[in-house]
Order: sequence, then structure tokens, then C-alpha cells
Amino acid sequence: MELPQIRMQSQQARIAIDTQPARQEMIQPKADLSIQQPRAEMTMQTTPAKLTIDQTQAWEDMNLRSVERLNEKIAQDGKQAALEGIGRRAAEGTELMKIENKGNPLISQAVQNAHEPMKALGIKFIPSAFAVKIHYQPSEVQIDVKPNKPIIEARVNKPEVNYIPGDVTVSMANYQDLQIDFVNLFPTTAQAK
Repeated sequence: MELPQIRMQSQQARIAIDTQPARQEMIQPKADLSIQQPRAEMTMQTTPAKLTIDQTQAWEDMNLRSVERLNEKIAQDGKQAALEGIGRRAAEGTELMKIENKGNPLISQAVQNAHEPMKALGIKFIPSAFAVKIHYQPSEVQIDVKPNKPIIEARVNKPEVNYIPGDVTVSMANYQDLQIDFVNLFPTTAQAK
């Protein structure tokens, strides 16, 4: 004999959750940078070198004077010769005044004045040592430099931030279900016999 049965079959509900994560994008543009370096300002001042050569004494030593200097020399020598002549004549006059002293001043003066003095031999056309005077003044250079600072311009760019929010989708994957069956509630004809 079969007993009546209740058969139950159930299915639980199932939730489906679909998520999309949030996304964040960050871009940092480079800063705009401008650098200019002005040239330094430089000034230079130069005093030229100066060389002086004085050959006057060398020319005079070789008896090659200018007309002015030659006239001055001749005048100087003439004046000196005149003074020497006056001095010689004064000395001779003094000797003659004192004729009573021993000696014979007339004869000694006559012998002395009768002959020209001997000329000195020597090379007259070579100038003396260091007769040429040389003076050198070196040049001077004055340099002034004024440096210029660089011109720097910087512009900072803000970061670009893009945010895409996440999403959560909730849906029913399966709905709950309950099925109830009754078995062997009524006896079949075969079973009744």
C-alpha cells in the first residue's frame, strides 16, 4: 500500500549584483616654462701704448745737430771761448805787472801763444753709451662687465582629474519557487482491489 505523500520542491531566490568599479584618471600637464638669458653688457676702454725715443743726445754726440741746437752750441762755445780769452789775458796782464818777480813772462807768453794746442785724436762719430733715451708706457685695458639675470617665467598647470563613478546593478537572477505535489492521495483502481 502506498501512503499518500506531499512532495515539495523549492528554489531559493538569487540576487545578481553587477558592479562597475569607479575610475579616476589624473593627467598632470607639464608647467609652461620660459627662460631668457639676456647677454651681459661689456665695455672695454683701451689706452694705447706709448713709445718715445729721444735721439737728441746721440745726434749731438755725432755733431749732427738741428739748426737751432747748432746755433745754441756755437753761441755757447763762443761765449765760453770769450770768457776763457778774457781770463787768459787778465792772467797774462797780471804776470806782466809783476815783471820784477823772477822769470821772463814775455818769452813764456810768446811761446805759449805761438802754437795751437795739439788736437786730440779719437772717433767723434760714435755716440756715447745710453745716448738714445727710450721710454715705453704700456697700454691699459679697463673691462667692465655687467651680468644680466635670467628672465624666468613659469606657469603652473593644474592637474586634470576625471572621475567616472562606479555603478552597482542589482537584479534577480532567479526568483523563489515552491512546487508542491501530492502523490497517492486517491487509490487507483488497481490498488483498490
